[in-house]
Amino acid sequence: MELTLTRPDDWHLHVRDGAALVSVIAHTARQFARAIIMPNLRPPVTTGAQASAYRERILAALPADSDFEPLMTLYLTDNTTADVINAAAAEGSIRAVKLYPAGATTHSDDGVTDISHAWDALDAMQAHGLPLLVHAEVTDRDVDVFDRERVFIDRILEPLARRFPELKIVLEHVTTRDGVDFVLSHDDNIAATITAHHLLLNRNAMFSGGLQPHAYCLPVLKRETHRAVLIEAAVSGNKKFFLGTDSAPHAREHKETACGCAGIYTAHAAIELYAQAFEQAGALDRLEGFASHFGADFYGLPRNTDTITLEKTDWPVPDSYPLGDSTVIPMFAGQTLNWRLRD
Repeated sequence: MELTLTRPDDWHLHVRDGAALVSVIAHTARQFARAIIMPNLRPPVTTGAQASAYRERILAALPADSDFEPLMTLYLTDNTTADVINAAAAEGSIRAVKLYPAGATTHSDDGVTDISHAWDALDAMQAHGLPLLVHAEVTDRDVDVFDRERVFIDRILEPLARRFPELKIVLEHVTTRDGVDFVLSHDDNIAATITAHHLLLNRNAMFSGGLQPHAYCLPVLKRETHRAVLIEAAVSGNKKFFLGTDSAPHAREHKETACGCAGIYTAHAAIELYAQAFEQAGALDRLEGFASHFGADFYGLPRNTDTITLEKTDWPVPDSYPLGDSTVIPMFAGQTLNWRLRD
């Protein structure tokens, strides 16, 4: 059995920098034509000049025959001005701006401490049609980790959507029924990405046979009832939901430690993992729209014209892949996947 799709895009991706970037970028470029690149480096990518320099480093790390296109973003801070947004929009290579609540996830210490600090920048983004990509979690210590998305939507995202009704917003890596309902209740300027790991795993995966650090991500995996809602949204054919892996490489020793990093590495087999999820849902015919069409449409970019082919064949996922001078443990390491991308 084979499945041929318009070549997909990844609308939420971490590729890091330096030696780690060189190690992982070929996995993404092998299957995706484009990817929205996250700006949470150290220091973060906060200006158009920094984004352009990062883009050049990504292009230099690609295999020689690759035509992969990195789509760059800026990191929103309390000090991001309308002038920075205006300059980014005029330059043309910045595709979106990322909102990390300060302290919400990996390398988010420079994120926004109060959304009101970003009003001027958000107003400029609305005027230019520049999307806001949202890590939708509050960081209050009194909010349960499994409720942080719901509370963020209630306290911050709903008021923000009312204040900026024309602002394009992507609720990234949506994980809850609350998030899906928020997206469905708004106009087409609000959308969401869904990861393969949130489609395939629920929170039991973090505790199966003991603590499993390689199943730890932010937002954390949720209850099975929420996973079922994500599956329903992904396979619905609704153009407001599209592929974003949030593939996040961390060195093994930074995951398997007393205070392990959040993130799951899925770029090694991203489209195969999505195919597995869609097949389990009996909806392989809906995968192409989700993976290849809806994201491009939302960002106002042309759909890709070339194709990829997946074959229904078993293959073993390696136990690890190189990551600079260390290794990264991929999702489903040592297990068998049932779909494989044809070279």
